[in-house]
Amino acid sequence: MSTIGEIYLDSALYRFRGTKTLGDKTIAQLDAADLAWVPGEESNSIAVIIQHLHGNMMSRWTDFLTSDGDKPWRDRDGEFVEPESVDRDALLQKWELGWACLFEAVEALAADDLLREVVIRGEKMNALDAINRQIAHTAYHVGQIVYLARARKGTAWQTLSIARGQSKNYTPSKRD
Repeated sequence: MSTIGEIYLDSALYRFRGTKTLGDKTIAQLDAADLAWVPGEESNSIAVIIQHLHGNMMSRWTDFLTSDGDKPWRDRDGEFVEPESVDRDALLQKWELGWACLFEAVEALAADDLLREVVIRGEKMNALDAINRQIAHTAYHVGQIVYLARARKGTAWQTLSIARGQSKNYTPSKRD
């Protein structure tokens, strides 16, 4: 029989994987110009959001239980600088590296680790709260990626969810 901690970790990984898949399916529809597109002067491109997610995940999940999640080597401000040109492959590599770091760290956790104290930017919290914080953070930014991509692609956008007018025909797949 599973403990609540084991069930929580399975659930968190399931939600992280779903969020990554949403981003993967979005990015697959985009070329370098789409990734670099900025809808307005104060907006970020998808490339910048990916740079930020990469930096955030690498910082938070490297030595998750033993060091502050805000690493001294991280250049958070630099993550928000628009690249002069977008190298799609290099950007995808950052995307994958960030997620791999996150998955490796969360998959290594045991239920007993969830109440261990961790520190992020000097703020103490338990590991469970840090995971919840990351779920919210990644979902927020992947939602931005989807929104920007949809705006950029217009009628060429391929929906990632239930198409308009198709709700009655939708049958959810069972979770493994």
